Amino acid sequence: MTEALRVVSIGGGSGLSALLNGLKKYSHHFRTDEPRVDITAIVTVTDDGGSSGRLRREFDVLPPGDIRNCMVALSEDEALLAKLFQYRFRAGHGLKGHSFGNLFLTALTDITGDFPEAVRKSAEVLNIAGNIFPSTASNVSLEAVLEDGTVVSGETRISRSVRRIKRIRLRPGRVRPLRETLEAIRTADLITLGPGSLFTSVVPNLLVSGIPRAIRESRALKAYFVNLMSQPGETTDFAASDHVRAIREHAGGKKLLDYAVMSTSRISPALRVRYAAENSTPVGNDFEAIEELGLKVLRADLLQRGPKVRHNPAALADVAVKLAIEGRIRRELRH
Repeated sequence: MTEALRVVSIGGGSGLSALLNGLKKYSHHFRTDEPRVDITAIVTVTDDGGSSGRLRREFDVLPPGDIRNCMVALSEDEALLAKLFQYRFRAGHGLKGHSFGNLFLTALTDITGDFPEAVRKSAEVLNIAGNIFPSTASNVSLEAVLEDGTVVSGETRISRSVRRIKRIRLRPGRVRPLRETLEAIRTADLITLGPGSLFTSVVPNLLVSGIPRAIRESRALKAYFVNLMSQPGETTDFAASDHVRAIREHAGGKKLLDYAVMSTSRISPALRVRYAAENSTPVGNDFEAIEELGLKVLRADLLQRGPKVRHNPAALADVAVKLAIEGRIRRELRH
């Protein structure tokens, strides 16, 4: 395979960063042998909490936090600039709580007059192993309709909701993706969704006009990396198939995915107890229900050993590369 595999990863938060961190080891930055991977990340821009939320309100910019984390994930692990981008001020009036990377992106947006351009310039500074695009250049917010009809506005409030989420939508409702995003999707060998918060990291990207259609029309293989744990309120009592149904419904009700990647790792009783105290439980692997939805199931040991339940970046990347190879073969057969 002389041409690098093309992987487009869609999402946000720590889950997307974990996948990108694993994939970068396959980029031309780190290896010359095959398989090599060209990485494109498409990142949600609806965060309204913490440093990102403050910068949105004060400077009317898109939230830089998830973008910053993806940049760091795709940079050299021990690079001084990467550490600088993650540096968070511990004191200072107006500075406390802000990360340097968020301030850098905000300043560069003001200088260039364009957030996507600021992201591109920042990526050059960090010499990252891939491309990063916000899912839209429009300043959008999230709105959720809960099962009792209550409407909740803002990603932070939605993530804290104790009632089941019925539907998520963007405000304003019709926004466009970047041209580069659609082109990356069109030429991809593999398109991944997740892992990450279902309603606040994954689904918002599918609400951007044109993205679900572009994914369906792409000859790439499409895979959803199922979360390891439920999120209190947001996905309480959700099995893997519930995640897939939510993705399908928010993407127009048509089939979008080929694979569900599900972890078979054993989560220790001690960790289960710790997470249960926060009303978080392991996501149920209802394999048969997934297959009834028309998806193939790929099972793998994806848990990273440690004090928290997290995906192992290397294991995620290993699965993604295998799927990308399958996607490349499928694209060439359909060409």
